[in-house]
Amino acid sequence: MEVLGQHVVDRGVAVAGAALAELGEASLLGLDQAAVAGSLVALSALEAQVAELKHRVVAHAVDVRVEEPTGATTTATWLARATRTTRRSARRAVHLAEALERFALVRRAMAAGGVNLEQATVVVRALEELPSDLPTWVIAEAERALVELAASHDADDLRVLGDRVLALVAPEVGEAHEAAQLAAAEKDAERATKLTLTPDGSGRVHGRFVVPELHAAMLRKMLMALVVHDRPAADAAAEAQGADCADGAVPGGGPVRRASADELGRAVCELLERLDGREAPKVGGTGATVVVTMTLETLQGGLASAVLDTGDRVAARRPAGSPARPGSFPSCSVGRARCSTKGGSSASSPQRRSSR
Repeated sequence: MEVLGQHVVDRGVAVAGAALAELGEASLLGLDQAAVAGSLVALSALEAQVAELKHRVVAHAVDVRVEEPTGATTTATWLARATRTTRRSARRAVHLAEALERFALVRRAMAAGGVNLEQATVVVRALEELPSDLPTWVIAEAERALVELAASHDADDLRVLGDRVLALVAPEVGEAHEAAQLAAAEKDAERATKLTLTPDGSGRVHGRFVVPELHAAMLRKMLMALVVHDRPAADAAAEAQGADCADGAVPGGGPVRRASADELGRAVCELLERLDGREAPKVGGTGATVVVTMTLETLQGGLASAVLDTGDRVAARRPAGSPARPGSFPSCSVGRARCSTKGGSSASSPQRRSSR
């Protein structure tokens, strides 16, 4: 390997590279289970040490403006070209390198092999998201706590712990910060709320939606109530067996099995059919009710299609054969041989058309 220079970092990189090159063709025969386990743990620690050294050199590269001789606009741009990595990865590396200069405890833990790159990235992000007006000692305590937690938690756990680290090191400050975070998250969720419905032309509509967590919990509760109501025998068996359910428990307190996508889909349809629309705004002078129009002959059993007031066409047997609910009945427009099937309250117009 080419000698990089006389600096201690250059010599160390050269020696480490040469040692790894010798292992490139080394046979792994003879490594038993204990040796393999020890080698993997040691290699993971070595990866963390190499990552720390690399990011420390990257931070120095920013200081010396390593990109100037090549004409690159930023250190990240130069790094991406020189190392054949994406610009996104290079920008992340530069950002982490600069952050590790501020969070020396995290950097030293990486240099010792105790915190890997993935953990360090999460810890740094959590520390950077702390309020800017916190006392210095609180930030230092938060850094110390997260580095200690990294000894027994992976990056996913640290992401959750990082969001609540203030509750550990400064409970009063943590409660106020958590409240502010939740309020901001709720506002973001409200702004991101959306619903799309896309018919595929075969009688089905595909939908996607984003709603705040509170409303999702409300919807899940209502759907699970309908699912459990429709399968009492299955839930009784699941409760007897002590099965777990991530969707919640039945009103009686026992666990139920997880609802399938099919069950939840049918529960959505049933929920919509149960709504009476009395509290919904008026649309075009009538309640928020879908009106199904068909001929009298079709209503009486003829094989034909029906038309919704949205312009969509459905099988006539569906509205005519829908399960009757309180306040739901078909009505006919006299003299026009057309019938409308509606559900809801028993309000009617002079033309004998019912609405919710």
